[in-house]
Amino acid sequence: MSTVAIIDYGMGNLRSVAKAIEHIAPAATVVVTADPVEVLSADRVVFPGQGAMPDCMGELDARGLRPAVLEAARSKPFLGICIGQQMLFEHSEEGNVPGLGIFKGEVRRFPADKMVAADGSRLKVPHMGWNEVWQKQAHPLWANIEDGARFYYVHSYYVDPADPSIIAATTDYGIPFTGAVAQANIFAIQFHPEKSAQAGLQLLSNFMSWKP
Repeated sequence: MSTVAIIDYGMGNLRSVAKAIEHIAPAATVVVTADPVEVLSADRVVFPGQGAMPDCMGELDARGLRPAVLEAARSKPFLGICIGQQMLFEHSEEGNVPGLGIFKGEVRRFPADKMVAADGSRLKVPHMGWNEVWQKQAHPLWANIEDGARFYYVHSYYVDPADPSIIAATTDYGIPFTGAVAQANIFAIQFHPEKSAQAGLQLLSNFMSWKP
């Protein structure tokens, strides 16, 4: 079974991601690591995170992880989660900071004037809780996951890709927003599969068997 590196740049509870992968792939070797050498030697890479974009980008560079992340995103099955999805884009409104620029596009804050539910009530930001994810393209990571399955979100910002063809799923919260993107060996999601019960575990299981 393969080795999976979960990139540790000091942001977020990475153990929950590791535990979820250990649960669905008990034969895999799962390492939570800040060592670029370990990242580059792994068969698969998970890039998770929680927190503010400026802090995340700063910590990534402070630990010397940027080159390893860029190489892993170019060459290995690569799963971005939450901030780990947002950091793949060119720029974020959060702190007005550049991202890694793997994908063209902007990370945007939910617009306050659009945060209204169908019944007229106000929607809170951050968007926190379960929401339906609508699949926009067929992908191996959606295998055995129903279209419209519910996943768990915690975020105030979302990615707005310049190229709509990379959008793999959308979710509605006041506005429709991008819930997942996919291109070649990269799959990246705004929701937290490790907090998303069976659907989340299925997605992680699909990632572990994915051969892009």
